Amino acid sequence: MDDKNNNQANKLVIFQSKKIRRIWNEDEWYYSVVDIVAALTDSPTPRQYWGKVKEREFIKLQLSPIWVRLKLPAKDGKIRQTDCVNTKGAFRLIQSIPSKKAEPFKRWLAQVGQDRLDEIGDSFIYFLRLCDELGIDPIEAANDKMLKNAEKYPADKAKGNAKKYTEF
Repeated sequence: MDDKNNNQANKLVIFQSKKIRRIWNEDEWYYSVVDIVAALTDSPTPRQYWGKVKEREFIKLQLSPIWVRLKLPAKDGKIRQTDCVNTKGAFRLIQSIPSKKAEPFKRWLAQVGQDRLDEIGDSFIYFLRLCDELGIDPIEAANDKMLKNAEKYPADKAKGNAKKYTEF
């Protein structure tokens, strides 16, 4: 898991003035289900609304859950386990909630994804230009670094072992 909990990347995103918490987990964004429900329904009790949807759409039908429990900051400032969905799960959730805001939310979610792709593309272009200016072969540099990492962090010794990497 990429842990960016203290990184600016874990920030609120806004859909029609509604704040939606998100977190980077296992190489993709996860969004708070309760925040999505609040944005789609304007329910005064989005947590209870989600509980009913979860029971009706997933638990009673014995479907695989589309959510995972991740730690997000709550309104009181404490970090709490929160039901979260990735982008694919968010689209499935939207299908489960009758709302006039569903289509605008889908477009908004797609734009958030496109923005992320644009950020990655910009970073990659900068990286390639920097390598070119410095005369660095990025493939060779990456292979060298992987060899160094294999020596420094020996997977065959570390797997299933609680020792810190410096103890090998």
